[in-house]
Amino acid sequence: MAFNRQSFKTRTLTAIVFAAVMLGGLLWNQWSFFILFTVIHFGCWIEYQQLVERIDPGYKERTPFHKYGVMIAGWCLMLWFTVDSFAIEGFRLHEIGWWLGLVIAFILPLTELLLTKNIRPKNIGHSIFGLIYISLSWGLMVNLYNTIETTEWDRLYVIDSRVIPMVIVATIWINDTMAYIVGSLIGKTPLTPISPKKTWEGTLGGIILSVAVVGLVTYYGFGLKHLAIHAFAIAAIAAVAGTFGDLLESKLKRIAGVKDSGTMLPGHGGFLDRFDSMLLAVPFVWIYVALFVR
Repeated sequence: MAFNRQSFKTRTLTAIVFAAVMLGGLLWNQWSFFILFTVIHFGCWIEYQQLVERIDPGYKERTPFHKYGVMIAGWCLMLWFTVDSFAIEGFRLHEIGWWLGLVIAFILPLTELLLTKNIRPKNIGHSIFGLIYISLSWGLMVNLYNTIETTEWDRLYVIDSRVIPMVIVATIWINDTMAYIVGSLIGKTPLTPISPKKTWEGTLGGIILSVAVVGLVTYYGFGLKHLAIHAFAIAAIAAVAGTFGDLLESKLKRIAGVKDSGTMLPGHGGFLDRFDSMLLAVPFVWIYVALFVR
């Protein structure tokens, strides 16, 4: 394939802007973090609904209340998962999400019954899957933005609220990059027909190198020796689960007959294309943190 200078410039510029926005949202404060993943949440939902409409044309028959109400319901789930530091004038987002969610949980089924001429259980199923696939994942991500006190070797340590989300994001980015490089250099064995360009060599190389880089940087680069074992574990979970997340979204796109989920990021596709790995990685990392870190 001939080198396309304009395409390369577009992809590079988009990547720089994307990285800057992501790092700013992740590192500035809890509100930039929440706003960042609120935007990502709605962006993923819009593209998910477009994919499902291609897969199942009957999904287009849902009412506007269903279309937008389920997105807002998912956002309420994100609010509900926030920790105590997310509060405005004494009002915690956790409580706002709970009460607003209850209202929507009452109104949404009611409007579905009253305004939908032909209720399709499949449409409800598609939306429930979206709540689990998208909203639950980002809700758990927001929940991970939490200062944690943990005891290691009889000493008390405080884990900054930004550390675990950053480990997840860094692992996914490094895994994607290393998998592409290793696969391009030595990849010969196809991984799965779902994603023909992926190879076993690239996939395993990406996982191994991302885990090694994140763990070693945590241990030597930042001197957080007491957290290194957790960094290795979280990176391993994020890399493996993220690979399956990438394949899941590739499967959805394949069924829908599209190359990219959207066009929001020129040269890189849409929100789901960029965050598919993280959508599956976050819940598994959250379970590990809940069991072994908190």
